[in-house]
Amino acid sequence: MKPKKTKTGIDFSYDANLASKLNAEEPISKTKLKAEADEQQALGVRLTELPKDKLLKLDLPDAVLTAVLDTKKITANGAIRRHRQYLGRLMRDIDNAPILEQLARWDGKHTAENAYFHGLERWRDRMIADSNVLAEFIALYPKTDIQQLRTLVRNAQKELAANKPPKSSREIFKLLREITGDKVNVEALDASNEHEHTASDGE
Repeated sequence: MKPKKTKTGIDFSYDANLASKLNAEEPISKTKLKAEADEQQALGVRLTELPKDKLLKLDLPDAVLTAVLDTKKITANGAIRRHRQYLGRLMRDIDNAPILEQLARWDGKHTAENAYFHGLERWRDRMIADSNVLAEFIALYPKTDIQQLRTLVRNAQKELAANKPPKSSREIFKLLREITGDKVNVEALDASNEHEHTASDGE
C-alpha cells in the first residue's frame, strides 16, 4: 500500500518512531526560529535608537544602514511594524557578532560613566551637608585647590539655605570632575558612607 500524502508530503503512519520524532522536533524548531527572528528584529530596533555617528562606526552594509536611517522617517504604526520586520530580515543576512561586541563596549562605557558621575554627586552632596568631608576628599586628592573648593562649598551652603539656584553646587561638580580626571575614588566614598551609617546607628 502506498503511503498517503499529508501536509508534510508523506504518511509516516508506517513508521511510528519517525513520525513521533518529527512531531516532537517540529514545534521546537519553529520556536527556535521565531526566537532567533525576534532577536534579529530587536537588534535592528536597537540600531535605530543609536545616533548617526555611532551607526557609521559599526560599518553596516548599505542596505542595513539605509533601512535603519529610514526608520526615523516613518510615523504610521502599521508601517513601522512592517519596516521593523523588513529590518529584521536584513539583520539575519549579516554577521551580527561585531555589532553586538561594539554595542557591549558602548554599554560598558556608559555604565562606568554613570557610576563615575554618581560618585562625584555623592562627594559634592556630602561636602555641602558637612564641611568636614572636605578633609577626606583632600586626603585622597592632595593637589586640590583647597581654598577654591572650600569657598564653593560655603557658597553652595548659603544658596541652599536661601533656596537660591544651585550655581555653586554645579561649580563644585565641575571642579571635582577636573580634579579626579576620569576616575573618582568610589571605594573610599562607600567606606566613608558605611562608617557614617554605623556611627548613626550607634547613637
